[in-house]
Amino acid sequence: MRDFNLGDVVDQITKTYDSDDIYSADPYHHFPNKAMVIEILNDIRRVMFPRYYGSEKISESNPEYFAGQLLTEVKYMLCSQLAEAFLFENEKKGVVENVSPHTTEVCDYMISRIPYIQQMLLKDVQAAFDGDPAAQSKEEVVFSYPGFTAISIYRIAHELYVKDVPLIPRIMTEYGHALTGVDINAGAKIGEYFFIDHATGVVIGETTEIGNHVKVYQGVTLGALSTRGGQRLSGKKRHPTIGDNVTIYSNASILGGETVVGAGSIIGGSAFVTESVPENSRVSVNTNSTSRSDNSEKNRWFDEYTDGAGI
Repeated sequence: MRDFNLGDVVDQITKTYDSDDIYSADPYHHFPNKAMVIEILNDIRRVMFPRYYGSEKISESNPEYFAGQLLTEVKYMLCSQLAEAFLFENEKKGVVENVSPHTTEVCDYMISRIPYIQQMLLKDVQAAFDGDPAAQSKEEVVFSYPGFTAISIYRIAHELYVKDVPLIPRIMTEYGHALTGVDINAGAKIGEYFFIDHATGVVIGETTEIGNHVKVYQGVTLGALSTRGGQRLSGKKRHPTIGDNVTIYSNASILGGETVVGAGSIIGGSAFVTESVPENSRVSVNTNSTSRSDNSEKNRWFDEYTDGAGI
């Protein structure tokens, strides 16, 4: 082995800086700051749930000061990162334009949506408390449930996604993915009172649509049938639609953009579903295949024994 030479290593690494492979190496290129994006995310969560995500103690006489000051800081950081993201996108497209008006519009929109996000999350907390007999309080849900953590991050990121913000929504949801083991794409549409129990390993794809009062257990995948089409499938409906009041038990996979699970249905553990399921159906796994049944005796068994117990 020849003698180690640090200069050679430095030369080999820095040569890639001149290529398109390391886009951010050019100091004149715009690029969001990942650490600041995560700080913005956590500050939004702090203002919605003070003391859960920080050490502040809010005076009874001055909660407005706390919220106002924190939101002012969030807006300043958010506007700067939105500008970087929009400039990044324009540079990739070879477009030169003033992004300030659009940045201000999206920034103001995001701040204005925080009360709505807070109300949605309070409903998610209620769903978790109502749906889990092990929950001792709603405070415990906010403090410690990974499913709620993932949902809270998703709901913030989704508001930026619908405004076509590049990079930042994905940075947020992948931070949540790393933190909780739950992968929710910011593009998914998720209704009220959503509960992910145990949470680990859940995957919810970009074009998934989920109704109200849906309960999902660990290991569930709401995914695409095939990704062989790659970028050609971008923007197309690739993931399933889940109706209201559906329960999906652990390790079930529901795949495909044309797959619809009707309202009130129960999908048993480890089921592999690639076809639509009528309302109020019960899907279970036998030794040979996934079966669907509307048999009243089987439905009675599901109703009595599976709710909250897992399969």
